[in-house]
Amino acid sequence: MSFATGAVVANLYYIQPLVDTLAREFHADAGRVGVLVTLLQLGYAVGLATLVPLGDLVERRWLLVTLLVGCSGGLAVMALAPTLAVIASVAVLVGLTSVAVQVIVPFAAQLAGEERRGRVVGTVMSGLLLGILLSRTVSGVLAGLVGWRWVFGIAAIVTLAVAVLLWLELPSAAPTARMSYPALLGSVLRLVRDERVLRYRMVYGACAFAAFSVFWSTAGFLLARPPYHWSETQIGLFALLGAAGAVAARFAGSLADRGHARWATLGFVAAVTISFGALLLGGHSVLALAVGVLLLDLGVQGLQITNQCVIYELRPDARARITTAYMTGYFLGGTAGSALGVAAYVLAGWTAVCVLGAVAGLVAAGVWLVERVVQARSASIAVAAAPS
Repeated sequence: MSFATGAVVANLYYIQPLVDTLAREFHADAGRVGVLVTLLQLGYAVGLATLVPLGDLVERRWLLVTLLVGCSGGLAVMALAPTLAVIASVAVLVGLTSVAVQVIVPFAAQLAGEERRGRVVGTVMSGLLLGILLSRTVSGVLAGLVGWRWVFGIAAIVTLAVAVLLWLELPSAAPTARMSYPALLGSVLRLVRDERVLRYRMVYGACAFAAFSVFWSTAGFLLARPPYHWSETQIGLFALLGAAGAVAARFAGSLADRGHARWATLGFVAAVTISFGALLLGGHSVLALAVGVLLLDLGVQGLQITNQCVIYELRPDARARITTAYMTGYFLGGTAGSALGVAAYVLAGWTAVCVLGAVAGLVAAGVWLVERVVQARSASIAVAAAPS
């Protein structure tokens, strides 16, 4: 399951080191190519809202295979696309069907025992995070060696192979909900309304992924131009620094199992915010850029695991729908981050990108303080209402 999540989620990120290459290939400006990153994430957000809830309603193995076959077909079309418009139209389909990874994660949480659920989710998410990080390296290296079309062609083959693997290896899982599809979607909104902790975690996730996307949607432009002038291969290899995020996944899962999720949240939010100070200096210093990437990926991925460990304890019978609510907010944050990041870079350069990312981190820190105040008030009211 860990391998599958990594292999599939990579489909959303192969394009990021290629933005400058595609701009030159199709004689397009940075803004038009940056839209492709946004469309992939927008498609993913739509899939989270409409397809992931089916994990509570239908047999999960069948759902996974159906999604992955569709994703493989979309990648094949991207590999053969004659125009940027074709890539843009199919990007939505690839994003939509790549939500298979968010069917796998709650499936793993369901199969795990309660006492080790955090570590199991952390292990599966380690694969997902490595997929995100290695995707940029694989994409850059392949594009440099054999051309950008092979990146999407090989991704199509790997995704189809994952579909076969999951069909053969995963157990059959009976649905946990009995209701109509419209009622299922409506129940997602009720979960958001009823679960205050879920709402807070949605905001943390959205802010963190917005910051992450602000940087990675524009890093290709920075590194391909003065003072760096890096090739696709060099840009892809640079992304390996983000492997710190996979280390954070296991660490964050263990912290959640031991009951330290609250303070871990603050620490990871701080890492995201501080990272943009180093990234600002990274406009002219590769060392500062490396430090910023390490802090950013550590904070974003650690916060993601902490959030998921917390929300999966809320409603064990509705984990797919809780995943839908949380991850929809998460990727809408990422979509906004990508769009605003590209716009900031085009209008005002690298400094604007870093300010925007830092603001996203500061918003998350503010929400953490609000949550602490609300919890303290609730505890005081509960103590005052208790019989003496």
